Amino acid sequence: MSPPFKTHELLAHDGVTHGFFGRNGGVSGGVYASLNVGQGSKDAPENIVKNRAHIARAIGCAPSHLLSLSQIHSPKVLTIDAPFEGPLPEADSMVTRVKGIALSSLSADCGPVLLSDPEAGVIGACHAGWRGALAGVTSATIEAMENLGASRESICAVLGPCISQKNYEVGDEFRDNILALNEADDCFFEDGPSGKPHFDLKAYILARLRAHGVTRIAALSDCTYGQPQDYFSYRYNTHQGVSGYGRNISVIILRE
Repeated sequence: MSPPFKTHELLAHDGVTHGFFGRNGGVSGGVYASLNVGQGSKDAPENIVKNRAHIARAIGCAPSHLLSLSQIHSPKVLTIDAPFEGPLPEADSMVTRVKGIALSSLSADCGPVLLSDPEAGVIGACHAGWRGALAGVTSATIEAMENLGASRESICAVLGPCISQKNYEVGDEFRDNILALNEADDCFFEDGPSGKPHFDLKAYILARLRAHGVTRIAALSDCTYGQPQDYFSYRYNTHQGVSGYGRNISVIILRE
């Protein structure tokens, strides 16, 4: 049985398959139950291999063609021409125009963004936490897609499950880091019940996409923190005193 996943109509293009997967439908146990794909986690490696195989089958590719990165909260983007083997390259975004290669973004509160230009036949997958978004990973992804022939006016981008503002309490230093780039971004903060600021990561990522000329954008409403039965959440586990956490995966592929 294939693991469940969500899609969005904005990415429902001919020749493109995509999916936002949660934590259900895999073989892992304990804190990693059940569809953990975090190769950097302490889950049994054989479980991760099996889970990734389930996802590859659901999305329609060979397991070797489901590509993931060693994500480092950077603006670094890789242009993919063929599947890679060995140690995972360090970057936070991938783009391609090659059919049959599935690009993925792993997350556990950060924002996974899937992108497609259906006219040019170019796709991308981007991992945007606050550090990456602040550093410009979304704009770098758009530029890399343009280098392959995409047009930002034609690009569709969907933000998958990530932490909501309600559950994203931050500190004053965090706010200062954001406002140092643009004081107008204070609109993405509001004071929470404790008086500390809460950050709207979803709205911030969408605003960054919009600022770089991508207007066909959307976001799933799901909150990783607020739906622990459906998604892995680093922050939720931390607040529960749980050591270790799984990773969700979001995937997009140009079908052969």
